[in-house]
Amino acid sequence: MAALQIEVLRPQDMTAQRVARWAELQAGDITLDSPFLSADWARTLESVQRQTSRQIRVAVAVLDGRDVAFLPVRVGHLTAMPVGAPMCDYQGLVAEPGVKIDARRMVQALGVQRYDFCHMIEDQAEFAPFARGRQLSHVVDVEVGYEAYEAARREAGTSVLKDSDKKRRKVEREVGPATFTAFSRSQADFDQLVAWKRAQLDATGQTDIFDAGWTLRLMQDLFERRDPDFGAVLFTLHFGDRLAAVHLHLHGKKTVHGWLIAHDPEFERYSPGILLFQDILRWMDATPYSRLDLGPGDYRFKRELANTGVWVTHGFVGGVAPAALVRHAAYGVRAAAEALPLGKMSELPGKAMRRVDVLRGLR
Repeated sequence: MAALQIEVLRPQDMTAQRVARWAELQAGDITLDSPFLSADWARTLESVQRQTSRQIRVAVAVLDGRDVAFLPVRVGHLTAMPVGAPMCDYQGLVAEPGVKIDARRMVQALGVQRYDFCHMIEDQAEFAPFARGRQLSHVVDVEVGYEAYEAARREAGTSVLKDSDKKRRKVEREVGPATFTAFSRSQADFDQLVAWKRAQLDATGQTDIFDAGWTLRLMQDLFERRDPDFGAVLFTLHFGDRLAAVHLHLHGKKTVHGWLIAHDPEFERYSPGILLFQDILRWMDATPYSRLDLGPGDYRFKRELANTGVWVTHGFVGGVAPAALVRHAAYGVRAAAEALPLGKMSELPGKAMRRVDVLRGLR
């Protein structure tokens, strides 16, 4: 048997056969159906990030003449990051089942000293030894249909859907009809989503991800797509003639991934964002989509809506190179702080690392 080889390519230089092989491997595992793990995601990011300092590359593992694994990354001078970070909610190998891949060897082939990841699929054994922490990405599986899902949530003791029905009736009495639109093409509603999101980031003291420029180009590009297997779709909810909530979600073949959500603060008491999620889940009954991935983050509405999930990890792959040693030291400080009984103070090193990584990704 021939030894496994690793080729490094630009996404735009991949042949149609390689792109098809990537899609074939994705289709074999529902967990890999995430749009963030697709060849289209890497190719789109290469297009919108042409003026940035880093380059998008794909490490392709080849065995006996066939492609067996794909790992897209954003490569800098010394380090690599996930493609599209911080706008990317999943990372991982899209690989043939049973194939053994050396993560360090793939990173070395990319010509960098370390690879940082933030939402690596935990079940992937290749990266498990390099994980430094984990969190749950909440998923709603409605393969059996909305009614069966709703009944199961009720049996599990979750009242979020019942409460949503009450709030929907209340808003229709007090404001006007609640009107749901799937695959909206309204540019005005898209622009309002961005405005609400920016206001939310400013109010909570978070980094304005839209200042980078490429993030808005990415959203606009995906919003304008018409590909049935990849792109972004806009969902809206109006109360009477007023826009109450708007979501921009990515989609694969069977998965809709919650990406950017916002709502009119004046309607906060009616929970319009959750009402919109409920409408999306009902709408999915008549579509090829069977999973609504709410993404990572420990929010109550995610815990109550989700009936399954995917564990993701953060960490880095590196050897004894200087860049890897620096990251190792940073994680050491973080672990020491988190082990101390200092409440919110213990979380500061971790928050600082995440904020720095967001800024690195936006450059």
